[in-house]
Amino acid sequence: MEIPEQLMKFKFHLIFGVLFSASIYAMISISPRFIDLLAYFWPLLASTALFLAVVVVFSRVSPPATDVPGEKAAEGLLDYVAGQPEIVGDSFRHE
Repeated sequence: MEIPEQLMKFKFHLIFGVLFSASIYAMISISPRFIDLLAYFWPLLASTALFLAVVVVFSRVSPPATDVPGEKAAEGLLDYVAGQPEIVGDSFRHE
């Protein structure tokens, strides 16, 4: 009678193990196969691979820029945000 007492002591562990195993088996048997996923997503995977290949080719072909493009525009934008912009003409004055 010692074995049934030990089993009753761990009954929640056994129930959890059986439910966990059954859920894993159900997910594996219900889920689509890997080939089906590839067949469905191949356009997305192919376009992503092509885009990455183009990025690598352009990074190898074009030389790095020596000056930062838009540096003057960034300074003007920072000046505008930091303080009052320069007023051109008298169109903004209401005296």
